[in-house]
Amino acid sequence: FPLFLQVTCNCFTISNGEMQDVGVGLYPSMSLLNHSCDPNCVIVFEGYQLLLRSVREIQIGEELTISYIESLMPTSERQKQLMRQYCFECDCLLCQNQEKDAEKLAGEEHAWKEVKDAVNEVRYPRSKEEWEQVLARCRNLLSSNMGHLPDTNIYQLKMLDCAMDACINLESWEEALYYGSRTLGPYRLYYPGFHPLRAVQLMRVGKLQYSQDMFPQALETLKQASIAYNIMKVTHGTDHSLMQALMEIKQECEAIMRTQ
Repeated sequence: FPLFLQVTCNCFTISNGEMQDVGVGLYPSMSLLNHSCDPNCVIVFEGYQLLLRSVREIQIGEELTISYIESLMPTSERQKQLMRQYCFECDCLLCQNQEKDAEKLAGEEHAWKEVKDAVNEVRYPRSKEEWEQVLARCRNLLSSNMGHLPDTNIYQLKMLDCAMDACINLESWEEALYYGSRTLGPYRLYYPGFHPLRAVQLMRVGKLQYSQDMFPQALETLKQASIAYNIMKVTHGTDHSLMQALMEIKQECEAIMRTQ
């Protein structure tokens, strides 16, 4: 039991190139890093190799911090999860100021609570039929809450991400692009600067535009590859497989634009 608790408190969630969870691992030296809800570093993976990257300028003598939890939660939920899993309260500036909590819970409370419950019920589908059920639920809630919830509401945003994933798995590219495009504004709000999740989302939307021969739009999105490229160059490094994939599709898009 003590070993189980030590693993629970010190393990890292291993993610793939699109920042989706695929497993857990123990990295003892990285377990020494302390938590902040507004960290100056992020962890990314290349296979099973853990990489620590800065996401903003770090002053001499400044402590390196990472976030132990998903940051896309209001302050009260972050505090509950940290206490439940790690047994401490966070007193970072983001928690003290409760910054962006109003935007995260914007809209009608009964509506976002319904969406929150639906998002929490979703388990990763393993068949086409299960993906179709997830998409049907997403469509229904997104439609019924039109005008009641802005896309900046974090549960609405998670529902849009869920709908996008369902469409991608069902090869409904046009609808996936519709949902993905709606996420870019909120991602810019919640993941400013050099955050890898924002870069990955820009790349996913750009790939969807590219797949539908929307080359000018794809090039524009991938050039936030003047944003996405610089973000990923900082967070992932120039040799990361995701960086190479981004540059390949960007170059293909530029080549097609030159021939038109």
